[in-house]
Amino acid sequence: DTLWDLAIAEVEKKENPDDSGKHVEVWEKSILFMGNKNGGKTTIILRCLEREETPKPTLALEYTFGRRARRHNAPKDIAHFWELGGGTSLLELIRIPITSNNIRSFAVVLVLDLSKPNELWTTMEKLLQVTRKHVNKIVTKLEKTNPEVATEIKQRMRNSLQRDHPDYELVDPFPIPLVIIGSKYDIFHEFDSEMRKIISKTLRFVSHYYGASLVFTSKSEALLLKVRVLINHLAFGYDKSKSLSVDHSKPLFIPAGLDSLSQIGPPPASDSDIGKMRANTPLELWKKVFEKTFPPKSFCELQDTKDPAQDLQYAEYEVDVMRAQKNQELEQYRRNASKTWKEMDFDSD
Repeated sequence: DTLWDLAIAEVEKKENPDDSGKHVEVWEKSILFMGNKNGGKTTIILRCLEREETPKPTLALEYTFGRRARRHNAPKDIAHFWELGGGTSLLELIRIPITSNNIRSFAVVLVLDLSKPNELWTTMEKLLQVTRKHVNKIVTKLEKTNPEVATEIKQRMRNSLQRDHPDYELVDPFPIPLVIIGSKYDIFHEFDSEMRKIISKTLRFVSHYYGASLVFTSKSEALLLKVRVLINHLAFGYDKSKSLSVDHSKPLFIPAGLDSLSQIGPPPASDSDIGKMRANTPLELWKKVFEKTFPPKSFCELQDTKDPAQDLQYAEYEVDVMRAQKNQELEQYRRNASKTWKEMDFDSD
C-alpha cells in the first residue's frame, strides 16, 4: 500500500469503527474534469461537493476529494476529483491521474463552453483524442498483465448501449464512462435559434456516438442540480436520473443510451453540401458540417500562454526575490555574451 492508502484506511478506521468485525467494502471512484479554459469546471466540482467557496483559476492539474456514506454508521465512500486546467495546453498531464491501478473505476467529465462555439470542436477533439489514446495504451498493457480487467473494461464500454439498440453497431463508445457538460447555457440561450439548433444537434450526435451522457448547465440552481445527479452517479453510485430533455429550445439532459440517430436526425446541412463533403466516418462528416458554420480557432490559439509564475495567487516573497535576482543575472550574462561575440575577430578565410 502507498502512504496515501494507509492514510485513508486510518481515517476510515477512526471515523467508522466496525464493532461487528465484519468487513464493509468502501466505494472508491476517480473523475477527471477537463474542457475549455474558464469554462466552469471548478464551479461544477464545488457545487457537486456542496462547498461554498469562491472558484479560483486552476493551475495545471488540481486534486480534491469528496466522501459520502450510503447509510447511517456505514463507512464513507470516496471520490477523487481531478481537474485539468489550461484548456488544451496541458494535454500531457492527462496520463497522471489515469493509471492501470484505477482504470476500472475512472470516469471523464468534459466541460464545453457553449458561449464559444468556434472553440468547441477543437477543444473536444484534442482532449478526447489524447485521453482515449492513453486509456487504450493502458488497456493494451493490461491485456498482457491482467487480461480479466482488460476484458471487463471492453465489455463495459460496449454496454453503454443495449444490444437491441438500433445504433449498437454504428457508434464508437468511449473506453471509460464519459459525461459531456455544455456550460454557460444562460449566454448560449441568447444565440440565434438556428445556431443553437446546430450546436445542440452536434453535441447530441457526439455524445451518442461516444456512449456519453449530455447535460447543459449554467449558474441556475435547477440546472446545477441535474449536473450533480450525473456526477453523483459516477462518483458515489447514486441512482441514475430518469428525466430526459431533447428539446433544442430548452437545456438538454440526455443520459447515456437514451438517444438515437433517428431522433437526432441528419447533420444540419443541405443534401448538396453534404454530398460535396468527403468524410470517412459519421463523426468526420458532422465535424465538417459544424465547422462550416463555426470555423475553428487553431490549436495554437487555444494554448494557454499565461506564465503561472506571474500569477499573484501563487506569490511567495522569498522565492520571487530570488527569481528576480536570477533573471537579472541571466540578462547581464546575455549582454556580456553579446558584447564578447561582437568583439571577436573572425578569420574570413
